[in-house]
Parts: sequence; C-alpha cells; structure tokens
Amino acid sequence: MDFTILLFVFLIISVLQPVIRQRMLEATRTKMFRGLEEKRGSRVIALIHRQERLSFLGFPLARFIDINDSEEVLRAIKLTDSKVPIDLILHTPGGLVLAAEQIASALCRHPAKVTVFVPHYALSGGTLIALAADEIVMDENAVLGPVDPQVGNQPAVSILSVLERKDINEISDETLILADIARKAMGQVKETVTRIISDHMPIEEAGRLAEVLTTGRWTHDYPIMVEEGRELGLPISTEMPTEVYQLMNLFPQAGSGRPSVEYIPVPYPIRQPTPASNREKS
Repeated sequence: MDFTILLFVFLIISVLQPVIRQRMLEATRTKMFRGLEEKRGSRVIALIHRQERLSFLGFPLARFIDINDSEEVLRAIKLTDSKVPIDLILHTPGGLVLAAEQIASALCRHPAKVTVFVPHYALSGGTLIALAADEIVMDENAVLGPVDPQVGNQPAVSILSVLERKDINEISDETLILADIARKAMGQVKETVTRIISDHMPIEEAGRLAEVLTTGRWTHDYPIMVEEGRELGLPISTEMPTEVYQLMNLFPQAGSGRPSVEYIPVPYPIRQPTPASNREKS
C-alpha cells in the first residue's frame, strides 16, 4: 500500500478517535442513567462540574453553575410528570446565585419526592440547590458549604464589617457602594434560603438555619460534614447507591499527563499481609 494512503488513514483515525471515544462514553452514561431510573422509578438528572477532557490552548476549562445549567435542569424538570420522583446527582463548587436559585425553586415546586445525591461536594450554590430536596443523600465524607453571598471576590459580611470598624468619613466611596450591595445581597439570599427550607421544616427553624448559612458564621469554603449537617436539621442520609459512584467515573477530569492520584480501581477484600522475604528479614 502506498505510504501516502497509510498516512491519510492514520490521520483520519487520529481525528475520529476522540469523537468515537466521546460517543461511547455518552452511550455508557445513558445506559447507566436508564438503569438507575428503572431501579428507583425516578427521573435522574446530573449536574456535575468535573472538567471533561477538553481545554483551550492546553488549559482545562473551569466549570460552575451558570444560566445554561439552569435552563437545562428546568427543561428536564418540566419534562417530568408531577408524580415521578426526581433524583439530582450534584457535584459542583457553586456558581451564579440566579441560576442556583432558579433550580432550587423549580425543585421545590415539583410535587413528587426530590432527592439530591452528593457523592463528593456541593458547595455554595450547590448547597442552595441541595436545600430544596426532600432528602439529601451524602457520602460519609462528602461536604456541603455555607451560602453566604460574595460581592466580587469578597464575602458580603466582611465588606459590611468595615462600616463597623471605621468612621464613615474614612471609607472610600467604592467601599460604601460595595457595602450597600453586600447588605442587599445578604438580605436577598437569606430570604431565598428561608423560603426554600420552609417547604421542609417550620418557618422558625428555617429562619434559624438560614441565619447560620448566610451570615458569615464560617468562611465561604467551610466544609459542612454529614454529622454537622444533621445537627443543623438537614434531612441527610448516607445510603448512597453504587450507581452514583459509577456515574461519577464516567465524568472524567481533564487529562494532564501524570495523574495526581493513582490506585488500582477494584474493590479490595480483607487480605493477610504477604510474609516478608528472607532478604527483607535480614
């Protein structure tokens, strides 16, 4: 065979291989979704912000909750019969408050049971969405987070604290404007969280929980573990279906050459250590 033809075939295969791999991955995900839906009798929606093997100029693209996500989730909820439960698999560092609030409000309006699965973490806006669930199923080591609003890159409560510590004549106009925005943001988010949680608990308890989560009691990256979440009154379970973990494996992180974590990906039974060799004993 002519070398030029071989080279041409090689180039075609190289171009098509990523496309074929992606199609096979999507087909496997769809099969996994169908299996979990049939097992639980529900509609399964995944909001997973892990970086696919896509990048721009070699840099992986960051992902977070945005308007496109809210549009897709709202469309999926709209396509679900009011009597069909919804299972939302949630794995996200957060994102736009508007988008998260839209998703949470839509989940609250769904008449059938809503379950949110958190296999690893659902922070900030992700926690806001989780609060709308009738049940939050978390891995024993998974975490939620505070939902205190951020203005720019600064916590709203920290901006407001400047007004208490300095004379107003010593504060710049820009800081005063940010403080005004921060005050409004905190009031809006607290009101939203109270409304969402009050669907699942008395209004007094909902207001107390909203106060804890939105007023800067912790730093924005504080991890709320399972035990602490239960103490706060959240309906948390740890009965995570195996299929959720399997689905997470089908949303790979962006490739970077050498992985930062390595292990043999099979279950390990209890085993006795292998006796040391004579060389090791000596």
